[in-house]
Amino acid sequence: MPELILHHYPLSPFAEKIRLILGFKKLPWHSVFIPNMMPKPDVVALTGGHRRTPFLQIGSDIYCDTALIGDVLEQLAPNPSLYPPAQKGVVRIVAQWADSLLFPVAMAYNFNPEAAKSFFANQDPAHVQAFVADRTAMRGGAPRMPAPDAAAMYKSHLRRLSQMLEGQPFLFGGQACLADFSAVHPLWFTTQQVPVAADILKSTPHVQDWVARMLAIGHGDHTAMTASDAIAVARSAKPAALDPGQHFQDEHGIPLGSDVVIQAESFGTEPSAGQLVAATRTRYTIRRTDPRAGTVHVHFPRIGFVLKRAGT
Repeated sequence: MPELILHHYPLSPFAEKIRLILGFKKLPWHSVFIPNMMPKPDVVALTGGHRRTPFLQIGSDIYCDTALIGDVLEQLAPNPSLYPPAQKGVVRIVAQWADSLLFPVAMAYNFNPEAAKSFFANQDPAHVQAFVADRTAMRGGAPRMPAPDAAAMYKSHLRRLSQMLEGQPFLFGGQACLADFSAVHPLWFTTQQVPVAADILKSTPHVQDWVARMLAIGHGDHTAMTASDAIAVARSAKPAALDPGQHFQDEHGIPLGSDVVIQAESFGTEPSAGQLVAATRTRYTIRRTDPRAGTVHVHFPRIGFVLKRAGT
């Protein structure tokens, strides 16, 4: 089993998703804490610009976005599986719904005025101001959803989850799957980080019980690592050989070897630049060289990311 290095910070909901998957699969991992807002020089040394949390490092291969990280961990440790055999497609669809629709609604609710006051109560005002500015920039300046609308939508989403949990412990049956991990992490934030706002779950006891079952999975065996040590690991390694059997799927008229830029479609759109070395059905890979990290391969999923030729 290769050495797994998760770059994250404790209060990141998406990092909690991956921490729980690592616990579910009983995979040992190294924990590198990164800043929760820019600047992130150690992050950029590895990703080339992508700043969203978390990302997974295996040697000098850097995997961005939790959907891709989940697939990587599934390939490394197929059992227990994140994908029930007969329900792979619908599990992925529900996971994407949770990450793209449930999450922003839940977080808008989690930072309603009362909850935000509780969350930031003991933090330095200058830090709070910087954090709010950072997240506003990540949203491209778009306003946060009004708290009453967020509450109403969150309740609707919770009822839908509750309906899925009637008569079974997890969303798709007797074992947790990717959909469970994708749906639980914003609820983890509600129940564990802003408990003053957690009463919203009282009307859906099936969901409350499910959250408890999910969080009981834990994070597995992990040890602390410094960012400098993680960068040294990348510098001393070589990127894994790309699978020659993977089909090059060209949707852009950009041949392999071209200088390209890849960025998230929305939210945290800082670009990463490099040489396109793979474009499979499911992911892009760029090669880049950093003075500190050396030559790395940075991997992104196709869904949620945009590829452009450099300079366009």
